[in-house]
Formats: sequence, structure tokens, C-alpha cells
Amino acid sequence: MFREFDYDNVPVVDIVNEMLVDAIRKKASDIHFDPTPTVLKVRIRIDGELVDYASVPESVKKNLSTRIKIIAGMNITESRLPQDGAVKSTIDGTALDLRVSTLPIVDGEKIVIRILDYSMSLQGLETLGFSRENLEKVKKMIAVPNGIILTTGATGSGKSTTVYALLQKLNTTARNIITVEDPVEMKIAGLNQVQVMSEIGLDFATTLRSILRQDPDIIMIGEIRDDETARIAVRASITGHLVLSTIHTNNALNTIERLLDMDVERYLLGSALTGIISQRLAKRLCPKCRKLRPATDYEKVVIKKALNLDVTNLYEPVGCSECLRGYRGRVPIHEVLHITQNIRDAIVNSVRKEELRKLVYTQENTITLLQDGLMKVVNGTTSFEEILRIIDISEDFGESDEELKQALMGKIKTPTPANPYPANYNPYQNRMPMPMYPNNPQSMYPQMNMPNNSMYPNNQQVLNNNILYQQNPYNYQRNQ
Repeated sequence: MFREFDYDNVPVVDIVNEMLVDAIRKKASDIHFDPTPTVLKVRIRIDGELVDYASVPESVKKNLSTRIKIIAGMNITESRLPQDGAVKSTIDGTALDLRVSTLPIVDGEKIVIRILDYSMSLQGLETLGFSRENLEKVKKMIAVPNGIILTTGATGSGKSTTVYALLQKLNTTARNIITVEDPVEMKIAGLNQVQVMSEIGLDFATTLRSILRQDPDIIMIGEIRDDETARIAVRASITGHLVLSTIHTNNALNTIERLLDMDVERYLLGSALTGIISQRLAKRLCPKCRKLRPATDYEKVVIKKALNLDVTNLYEPVGCSECLRGYRGRVPIHEVLHITQNIRDAIVNSVRKEELRKLVYTQENTITLLQDGLMKVVNGTTSFEEILRIIDISEDFGESDEELKQALMGKIKTPTPANPYPANYNPYQNRMPMPMYPNNPQSMYPQMNMPNNSMYPNNQQVLNNNILYQQNPYNYQRNQ
């Protein structure tokens, strides 16, 4: 993975171009340029994990940073304040769509390049890894003429990809679709996309008020960041518009609580909310080198409690020339909550969180993030370790689940198979021995066919001891 460049003989322009093109070919999502007192350290993020890529010497690092700022349209004389830029061009036949950000730190200016790739969005909803049940729920949600659909998750969890896929599904000539984004990450023909510019007063709230006078059918808000944007989005959804947006929360229940914390009235939220799509990204096992291994007791308990399935083997990463430590690409993990009338009533009536959780995950049979992830573990798409890394199991089972604690500590053991032989079976001969009575000559041990191998170096002594025992068991035991 680590690359060496000829910094003395190759122009900086060519080195930067090669780094960008190579990172795109390796399916990287970000490139980090980290200044240190001696070198400029370059790392790339592949499948969510940063790996070392190159080390730029002191004599070249200033020129390399300047070159990146030039192609991103930044001010090369300003290094004391953060800057944002973008790159849209083609190098060696490779299309570049990059977002560039600089941040002044102690050792210099850190630069991060985000590589945008929305090819998955263009391929449609069916390619985003939704389970059959979740995909049906999403299609029902976008078929509703009004309401608000939220996509939630952490930064870099694929929220924008999902939202753009929804817009592609809804994009027809019969609909007027307007988006307000910061920034506009993907231009789509047929959509009216607005770029937010807060420095001149064109923020989300101001733009949304104007959009409502543009006769929209569908409104897409890049992100709900503040209370005012949340309230305008909810009010727009109850006036006959379908609103799509994203918000940073962990799961569906946390999304409802977050909107209530933003001072959105309960009666409005209960009537406006159509659905919530929560998601994570897990690393995908390389199909070329993955291998089966026996499942641990802890894995068996977790999968049994979550999916009611009994498993004996699971796939684990190995590593080959075509992947990174056994993983290649990422797969989304989803939790899709379709708001029903029961849930609307619960939101409006201010039911407790425990009751709402029971309603959502029990009565409505919502597939949790953990359940969807474990389904992908069972079918070999990802590994159990990946699901543990991105999902907190205690949210599903609670902190005080004794069975999980015992399995994690190794106290639950796999039961040993029952002995197929009777209790009086003699392993040294292929026949059932007769009852061993001292005066019964037919039960004497000399008649046994003792094995003659290295495990029994002194067979004669064993025979002699058995004879002594048969003749007088009491004296034999006392002498021993």
C-alpha cells in the first residue's frame, strides 16, 4: 500500500495528479495530508480505515500543499484560517469530484480531500443493500404524497447516497423537486438544486421559506442542523409536500427524541413524520479469501437472541492480494421505521421511551440495526467483529443481560456430546466384558487383548497388577 515517489525528478503537479488518481482507483473515500515537523504524512481512508500511503519530504511538502490549494480554488496566501474548496476535472481519463478542506494546526496546514462517488445512487435503491422487508417499507414511504422522511447516521455512513437514490426514484417530469444543500454534492438533471451561502444570508431557513413559494412537490434539505430548519421542514411536510432530509442520530428512536428537543411540537411531528432510515456502513468480507470458522459461544448466544437462529460456523477475514486485511468495499446496515398510526398516537400522547421502544420493535416488527447486521453476518457478507465495532449490542439487549455476560466471559460452554458407549464398555477389546468377580476366572484381565504400542510401555506390569487385584482386591488396595 505504501508508495514511494521520485520527489527530486518528478514535478509536484504530476505527483499530486498521481496521488489523486491512485486513491480513486483504490476506492478510497478520503485523502489526509498531515503535517509533522519533518515530513508531510499522507494517509488514505479505504473502507472506513486510514492507512499510510506516502511520506512527503520537507523540501517538497510546501509546494505540494500549494498545488492542492490551487486546483481547489483556494487562497494560497492564507494559511491561518480554515478554507473549503472543490475540484471538478478529469485527469488521465479519470473524473474527479473532490471536496477539499484545510485546517491550520500546530505543525502547519492539514488538508483533507473527500472523494465523492455517487455511482451507487445512480444504480437505484435496489443496489443499496436493503433487505427485502426494508426495501418494501422504503417504497411505501416514498409513495406517500406528503410527510417527512429522514435518513440518519454518523458522518460518512452513506446518508447522502441513500437520499440521492430516493431522489432518483422520485425524479419524474410530473414533479417539481427542489433541493437546498451545503454543498451541492451531486448534480442531477431535472432537479432544482440550491447552494447555501451563509456569508450572504442565504441559509437553510431563508431558502426554505422561498422554496415554499416555488410550488414544489418534493423538497430535499441537505441536513437539519438547527431548531428553525427542523420546524420549517416539519411544517412544510404537513402542507402537502414530501420532504427528504438527513440528521445525525444513532437510530429511529433517538431521531424522534432529537426532533422533540429541537422544539418541534408533538402534534406536528406525529402527523408529519412518515419514516426514518437509520444506517451504518460495515466492511464487506472479500469473497475471494474469506473462510469459515466455528462460531464462539458468545456469537451463538447473540445470534440466537437477536434472530432466533442456531449457527455453527461463521465467515472470518483472511487477506489476499485483492483486498485489505480480508475486506473489500462496504455494505450498509439499515433500520427502517415506517411510522404507523399507533406510533403517531404514541408520539402525540407523550408516551415514555420504554413504551415507545416496545411499540416500535415489538408490535411493528421493525428490524433493528443489530438484526440487519447479524443477517449479513450469517449469509457471509460481513463479519461478526465488524458488527460489534459499529453497533452497541447493549441498546438491543440492555446492560444487565446475564446470559450475554456469561457467554462473553466464557462461562457458557458448548455441551459435550453424550458418550455413545455403555458405562461398562471395555475400550481394550471389542466385546462386552463379563462381570468382574474375584472368583470368576472368566473375568480375569489376562484374557484381555491389551494394546501393544508406545502408549503402554509396560504391558506386562499392567497385567500383573490386574491379576493381583483379581486374586485379592483388599490387599491390593492396601498395598497401593
